[in-house]
Amino acid sequence: MAHKDYVARGRSKKPAPPPAKISLPWLRIIITLTLVAGFGYFLWSIKGSAPENQSNEQTTVKSTSGAQTSNEENSLPEIPEEEWEFIKSLPEFTVEIEHKEQDQPTVRRLIQCGSFRKNHQAQELKARIAFQGLEAQVRSSKGSSGIWYRVILGPYDSKRGAEKDRHTLQRAKVNGCKIWNWNL
Repeated sequence: MAHKDYVARGRSKKPAPPPAKISLPWLRIIITLTLVAGFGYFLWSIKGSAPENQSNEQTTVKSTSGAQTSNEENSLPEIPEEEWEFIKSLPEFTVEIEHKEQDQPTVRRLIQCGSFRKNHQAQELKARIAFQGLEAQVRSSKGSSGIWYRVILGPYDSKRGAEKDRHTLQRAKVNGCKIWNWNL
């Protein structure tokens, strides 16, 4: 068996290429210097164009320490007194409304949280609901595909009460509960 020199084999006979020259971005440098020079010229050209009387007004106001000057150019017109009519008329104003009691049909609601083929699954869900302080019922119903065990809560007189209990169940990770009109 012949001894192989793996280190020597990895060396190449070609010399390494010389490093690439880094060229300066002359175009960017020229544009940047031109912009800086133009901005400097702009500032130099507007140096003396500020009105002189503005600085005198500021020193006059500072020297009088808030007192009003007699010069009419510097004085502001007086604020006119505004008179609001609604302040006087609102206490005398009344609105009369016809209010009729509307007979709303009382719709009772229930919450159905599950429907299972096996009674023990429905009883497990009923127990999870009971841990939340709510009372559930398991009702069996016969459908076209056999007997189903439904887990329901209610009846509720208002949808608000049903929504409150449904949100309580959602916080306890009992999802899928639906609110239905009572029809049992």
